[in-house]
Amino acid sequence: MTMPASRSAPISSETGSEASPPPLELADLSVMIGGQGGDGTLTVSDLLGRYFRKRGLYVYTSRNVLSRIRGGHADASVRASRERVAAVKSQVDVLVAFDNEAIEMGRTELAPHGYILYDSTTFHSELPNSAGFPFATLVGGQLGQPIFKNTAAYGALSILLGFDAQVTREVIEERFKRRGAEALEKNLKALEIGRKAAIDAHGVANRYSVVGGDAHNLVLTTGNQAAALGFVVGGGRFFAGYPITPATEIMEYLQRYLPPFGGVVRQAEDELAAINMIIGASYAGSRVMTSTSGPGLSLMTEGIGHAGAAEIPIVVVDCQRVGPSTGQPTRNEQSDLSHLANLGHGEFPRFILSPATPEDAFHLTIEALNLAEKWRLPVLLLMDQALSQNTATSARFDLSSVRIDRGGRLSPEQVEKLAQYKGYEVTEDGRTAVAPPGTPGIWSEVTGNEHDEWGHVSVNPANRVRMMKKRMEKMTKARADLPSARIEGPETARIGFIGYGGTSGPIEEALRLLGARGIRARYFQARTVYPVPVQELDPFLKSVDVAYIVEHNYTGQFARLIRENLPWHHTKLRSILKFDGATFRAPELVARVQEGGSP
Repeated sequence: MTMPASRSAPISSETGSEASPPPLELADLSVMIGGQGGDGTLTVSDLLGRYFRKRGLYVYTSRNVLSRIRGGHADASVRASRERVAAVKSQVDVLVAFDNEAIEMGRTELAPHGYILYDSTTFHSELPNSAGFPFATLVGGQLGQPIFKNTAAYGALSILLGFDAQVTREVIEERFKRRGAEALEKNLKALEIGRKAAIDAHGVANRYSVVGGDAHNLVLTTGNQAAALGFVVGGGRFFAGYPITPATEIMEYLQRYLPPFGGVVRQAEDELAAINMIIGASYAGSRVMTSTSGPGLSLMTEGIGHAGAAEIPIVVVDCQRVGPSTGQPTRNEQSDLSHLANLGHGEFPRFILSPATPEDAFHLTIEALNLAEKWRLPVLLLMDQALSQNTATSARFDLSSVRIDRGGRLSPEQVEKLAQYKGYEVTEDGRTAVAPPGTPGIWSEVTGNEHDEWGHVSVNPANRVRMMKKRMEKMTKARADLPSARIEGPETARIGFIGYGGTSGPIEEALRLLGARGIRARYFQARTVYPVPVQELDPFLKSVDVAYIVEHNYTGQFARLIRENLPWHHTKLRSILKFDGATFRAPELVARVQEGGSP
């Protein structure tokens, strides 16, 4: 929210001017930075995020970029708040524009008190509440390279928003010191160029004041980075993948973090090779993972089915984007769920887990590894572009809570005591103890064909029935091991929300907005989306009069799964859908609730 500061608030002496009206105090601030791809919008976003984190604020950043190296419109938003946030704010307080297109696109979202800072090197704006600075010209003349205009813009922003000068400089030092002394020196000079330009301009300095917060000792991270770290900490030691937006960062982070722990990262020639590489490494005894997005997932489908039939544990991270085909690689959607729930030809068990925050992504990646090995099947970690790539403040990951369960893996000593070894033995609890090939004293055979308990190919009808039941009953026998949902909101609330992944932030904020209007609501955050958590959803749905299922796709894919598995609650269910590539904003959900949603 925004609220006026005390009229006695002092104006900074940096301007050297007479006392001006006190700054507008902001406790929930949104800054949008726009321009062409290559203008450095994400750099400004990153610098602001670092500053706000240092001031004890919760931070959420989002990006809107094209799938190209340079050119085309690109923008980024940074939200900082004293309250926990994980969604884009509905209005922009400050717009930073590197070209006129950014102004035209961003001004529609500008709050009534909003302000525009723009690079006047190539254009001029007559809009009120705006100030133009020739950032590219200023830094180009003094530093010889206009590329530093983004750091100069950050400097001007620091004056507009009344930033602490020392903390502002510390952010630059932390961000650029690893690039060497020359890069750091030039960015520090660009910072001062931008600061001086804003100080000398009329009506810019300390126009706003950003309050500090209590959210200290947090980290700024993304879902992709958290999943990568979860893989390392969870004992993952072999990763194969192929670059694809928005999943590529997982492989990039692992290339940095995994080798020091004795792990291997392999960039495959394509997704077909990647999925088969991890199947082979898993069969040999490693904990494995790959990551991809919709088009790559399509190519991996046969391999995932092979892992399901051969009962080889693998983890696949699907960072969803707009589809079908190439779709919109850099936009957000949740339209892969139906594909994953019905993955491949034939029938085989699989679990689909869905984190909602970076911290959740860290822990659920570890749980996915545990489940895959314990139950010997594919586990799919369902993310989306917003969760994968948007930055959010997160509690530091609790390593003391990490539990590694390698399932029924047999040691050489245990193998020596066996009367016989069956790699696909049918057991009462549905789990089969295994030993990796090469273990002394065992003979191991694995196949994607139908097989008997020893792994021999079989077309015997009775054996087929036994082996199908063995595999498929894991879906029910493993229920107690699957991650539980998180439920928030008063138990007496008669309005419910159901969602997963990146919709959680907007839903949680919508609960607060509705509460402020005297409307009580609850939220069911599904962390296991398949098999549908019937035992948890049933009492939740019994507790409410209406439940809004919020998701980013056209057909309501999660809603359809819920209706199939809990048909007796059909009349309570409503869908709130969005499929334009942008993420939900909390006021949208509030408005849809007031409208009643769609049946």
